[in-house]
This record gives sequence, structure tokens and C-alpha cells, in this order.
Amino acid sequence: MHSAEEQQNKLLRAQIDIGRKLASSTEQDELLTQILHLSRDIFGFENAIIRLIEKETGELVTAASFGYPEDAEKVRIVPGEGIMGQVALTGKPLLVADVETEPGYIGGINGARSELAVPLIANGQVIGVYNVESCQPHAFARSDIDPLLSLAGLAAIAIENSRLYRELHAASSKNRELDQLNRQILQSASLGIYSLDMKLRITSWNPRMEEFSGVKPAEALGCKLLKLFPHLRKEGFEEALLQVLDGGQPGRLKLAHRNLRGELRFQKRRLAPLWDGRMITGILVMVEDITDFQRLLDQTIQTEKLAEVGRLSAGIAHEVNNPLAVISYATQLLQREQGQNSEQLELLKRIGDEVERLKTLTGGLLSFSRSGETVLRTIDLHQVLQDVLLLLRYELGRKNIELRENHSGMPLVMGDSNKLKQVFINLVMNATQAMDRGGRLTITTGTTENGDARVVIADNGPGIPDELKTKIFEPFFTTKKEGEGTGLGLYLCSNILAEHNAGLTLNTATGGGAEFSIIFPGMSGGKSYHKHSEGIND
Repeated sequence: MHSAEEQQNKLLRAQIDIGRKLASSTEQDELLTQILHLSRDIFGFENAIIRLIEKETGELVTAASFGYPEDAEKVRIVPGEGIMGQVALTGKPLLVADVETEPGYIGGINGARSELAVPLIANGQVIGVYNVESCQPHAFARSDIDPLLSLAGLAAIAIENSRLYRELHAASSKNRELDQLNRQILQSASLGIYSLDMKLRITSWNPRMEEFSGVKPAEALGCKLLKLFPHLRKEGFEEALLQVLDGGQPGRLKLAHRNLRGELRFQKRRLAPLWDGRMITGILVMVEDITDFQRLLDQTIQTEKLAEVGRLSAGIAHEVNNPLAVISYATQLLQREQGQNSEQLELLKRIGDEVERLKTLTGGLLSFSRSGETVLRTIDLHQVLQDVLLLLRYELGRKNIELRENHSGMPLVMGDSNKLKQVFINLVMNATQAMDRGGRLTITTGTTENGDARVVIADNGPGIPDELKTKIFEPFFTTKKEGEGTGLGLYLCSNILAEHNAGLTLNTATGGGAEFSIIFPGMSGGKSYHKHSEGIND
């Protein structure tokens, strides 16, 4: 053995080297092997081994060794069994001067005579045993116990550091996986999701929020929500947010607002407090855009109202027809009587003509109120247009709109007159509303070079901007004021015309305004028309 002073110096140098190693590495096997090699020069042992208590079985299993044969390393020791088992059980060092006198000795290498074993203790618990052996009896003294305990303490630190590092690494990996999963959820969620801090600054902003609002995450993050969207304050959203921050209770509300692109959107918003322990640190906001659903609901209600108006119109027309029949019959009887002067006969003729005009009008109401599947028959588009204009002449006159009709020969077409009336009524009413008070509506009919029928409806109103020409046929798109249009008129027109294999084109009318040109396959041509680039694309 070395002198006490020399051993102390070597122990100090070993501790310094091990400390440096502990500061630069978290590899348990590497650190324990380093400790064993540095220990050998201090204690002069032939072999040494560090065994740790396995959590699952409670047995001592080899973690690092020096000089041990492979078979000896594989030995598993139960606490209380042999010298190392006793140390593991009692937590106290054990010095055996001559193992031949120790009945419970479990051999390490052939010829081992003396042994010193000390516990590895971490957080007040025995986690293993550090054992050294020599082929010489009485190779170790009691003065070796404390130095070996010192190195065992460093070994315990190395083991604990390695364990903590593994747990930290596992936790970090789990956190990264959770963070990645959260990001995937936020990226793919159909809801708009964002979070706010206590000062209502935006701290997260998912892609769906960018789609809803027109604001990119880079522009939103760090901004105050109500500064970015000041109109939300008018809709009571600030009060709802503050209530969540003050009371810690979730909230919900439905609101309508315009995003930064000027689009009117209807949204449901759910508000939930963000907690850090017992402290509220912000708000999570989930946004569900229900614009299409709301508009579809409104359109359904409007459709029901129109259907009811149609039924009411049909009932009124039917009831009006009864007295008209009586008036017509009475007029005919009076016209047959003798002795009437020319003035009376002219008056009776006027009455008869007006009765027939009223019958035509009520007949148009009855025809228009009927609904059903598209039934194609041979029809005269001139007659369909005249039926429509008969219904709308009063509206045109009320708005002081001049009607110009330029008709020329047109082939008969295959169509459903009731549905085509809907198309023409919609186009004429759109032109009337565009001109508002005063203007000129021109309806032109004729035949194309290919022998197909053409109907052109033009106005001299403000026209349609180029950037909107490709959007006006989309469902729910409207340029009218809120509450004045559903945005489905031209969309329905396009669908009806598609059923008739007709082409619809939007152009700028001569002298300004909008011009809708419809081409129907003539009876002889049968040519298939598709919607043009400025019109519909079905």
C-alpha cells in the first residue's frame, strides 16, 4: 500500500479529474470506468466492480468493472447475499481482511483474498455497491474506507446525473413530440385558433385565422387584438374577453364583422382562460366561421317566403279569374244587344280587352308560381319575354326606366318556360336595381351566324368592375347592401341555363352599363354552348 500522504494526494488528483469529467460528460459507463481506473492507482486492487440495484428486481447487477471475468460480471446478487449483498442491505461499508474466512463470499476472480465494499448512496438511499478486491490478504485497511467512500460518492453523483439527464432528455423528447403534435393540430384544425396574453396581445395565430382575417401570423403576433381589429370593440368583444380574465369562466358569443379584406363574416367564438397553476395568464380563442351556413339559412328562409308569396299569388289569381269570367260573359251579352251606339260599343270593347289583359296577367302569375323539375318543350322565347315584361312593366315605370325592345326573327328552342322566366326576371330586376332611379333597359333578340337564338339584356347603369366579373356568378356573392340581396340570383340563373345547354356572357354595354348575352341552341343546330371566360364556367 502507498503511504497515507501519497494516497491522499492521489485521491485529491483523482477527485479533480473525476470532477472535470462530471462537468463535461453525462455518459454513465464512461464516468464509472474512469473512476475505476483512477481508483486502482490509489488502492492497488487487482479487480473492482460497481453494481447497482435494479429497480424491477431489487438485485445487484454490474454497471462497470475492472479485472473481472465475463462470467463474474453476469452474476446477480440479492441484497443480504455475500459481502456486496450485505452492504446493499445495511448501507454500511464492509472490510474483509481474508475472504477465506468469510463463509458468504461470492468469488470475483480466482485467488482473491481480501475485499472492501462500500455503498453508493444518492438522495439518502442505497443505489448500489462499490467493491474492490486483492489477491493479497489484509490488502486493505480501515483507513481506505473513507477514500473509497469518497470515490463512491462521486460514482453516485455520476449515476444520478446520468439518470437525471436521461429523464430530462426523455421529457424534452416528449415535450418536442407534444409541441409538434400541438402544431399539427393547430395547422390542420378547421377552427381559427389564437391566444392572447393578459394585455390582449396576440401570442399565437393559426393558419385558419389567417384565412378568416386576411392577416398573416407575422403581422398578428405581438399586436394588440383590438388595435388590429378595432371594430370588435363595438361588438362587445372586449367586455367578453375581460370577463374571462376577471372571472376565469369560459365564454362564448356570436358576432358579425368585416375582416381586413372588407368581407362580412359571421362567426361563433369560444373563449377559455389559460391557466398557469392557479393563475390566469391569458385567453384561448376558438373561432368557427359560419358565414356560408348563415347565408344558406337566410336564403332558405327567403325561399320559403317567396314560395309562400307564390302560393298567395296563385290563390289571388285564381280568385280574380272568377269575377273576370263573370265580367267577360256580361260584356259579351251587352255587345249582342241591339240599339247600342258606337260609343257604348267602343266602351264594351275596351272592357273586354282589359278583361283579357287581366286574364293574361293572372295566367302569368299562375304559370310562374308553379314549380317542379325542368321539362323541356318547344317554346318561343319572344312569348316568354313578353310574359315577363307584362309582369314587370309596372316596376319599370315606377322607377322611371325606359324600355327599348329590338326584336328580330329567332328560332324556336327547347326549354322550360317557367324556369326561363325566372332567369329573365332576375336579369331585368338586377338591371333595374343597378340603375336605381331612371335609366334605359334594352332587350334585343335575334339569330346568330350559326342559327342559334340570342337574347341580350343591357342597361346603362354603372356597370360591373372588371375585378368582379368572375365573381358575380359565385353563390352568396353580392354587391348589394346588407339585407338587399342573397347573392344567389345569378348563381341560380347559371344553373338553370346550364340545364338548357345555353351560354351566358357578361360584357360592358355600349355607352356603359352591363350587358348579359344568352345564346340558346336553335332547334336545327343543337350546338352545345359553354360559359365564357368572363361569364360562367360549368
